[in-house]
Amino acid sequence: MLRQRIITALLLAPLALGAILFLPLLGFEVAIALIVGLGAWEWAQLAGIQNRIGKAFYSFLLVAICAVLSSFVPVELIWYQGQLDQLYRIILAVAGGWWALSLLMILAYPNYSTIWRSNMLLRAIFGLLTLIPTWVAIVSLRTYLYDVDPLFGASLIFYVLGIVWAADIGAFFIGIKFGKHKLRPNVSPGKTYEGLMGGVMSSLAIIGFAALHYQVDPTRIWTHILIGALTVGVSALGDLNESMFKRCVGVKDSGNLLPGHGGILDRIDSLTAAFPIFALFYVMWMA
Repeated sequence: MLRQRIITALLLAPLALGAILFLPLLGFEVAIALIVGLGAWEWAQLAGIQNRIGKAFYSFLLVAICAVLSSFVPVELIWYQGQLDQLYRIILAVAGGWWALSLLMILAYPNYSTIWRSNMLLRAIFGLLTLIPTWVAIVSLRTYLYDVDPLFGASLIFYVLGIVWAADIGAFFIGIKFGKHKLRPNVSPGKTYEGLMGGVMSSLAIIGFAALHYQVDPTRIWTHILIGALTVGVSALGDLNESMFKRCVGVKDSGNLLPGHGGILDRIDSLTAAFPIFALFYVMWMA
């Protein structure tokens, strides 16, 4: 299993790096849309869709939504005069509302879950609210200040990846060593408050380094730190959200597309929450 994980990671890492750094913007949109499509295939099962035709239709639907958004908002107009397109701003705001609702669902689980557990359409909509804003957020970040510095948006994506991965690593080791108080045992028995705090603390080093690297205005340093800390905290919510839906359908992994790693959603669950929330706050407070 460990050997499979290492091999898969070694194959995927350069592909992800190359896509972020070297793909033209339209090609980047397509690549992220394909990842959304794979994630949608797996979410279909979490929604209760079991047959391949239904899964394929759901995947096609989400990719088609990405394509419509791309055609409606061309890459050169995603940002205009330093402002994010209004439609994309609305989608990010809706994502903020969805993750607030998701928090309430997780805190209440399993109470009140019968409202949505038996409703396939509602769970399918939850997948749309999870994956489409992720596409919008990543594309929005990648295209930010592209005319000034083609790699500035890429650096924002790497920043989110860095603080989320640092949080995951810190939460894992701190949780194993010191974890005693369960975060949400009904949703994910392995998560602890100590692990969560360890993850946040681990990410602060990258947040601080980024503040120095980007020469953040001293008057805005606390805003920068707050956005980073909120992003890390919400990334844990993305992990718990997927765990809750997997528990509802009785599966350990969202899929088996990545040998040794499980499914696509198992690898990006934290990022589906982190990217939209980071992009939302960045647009509101930093852009």
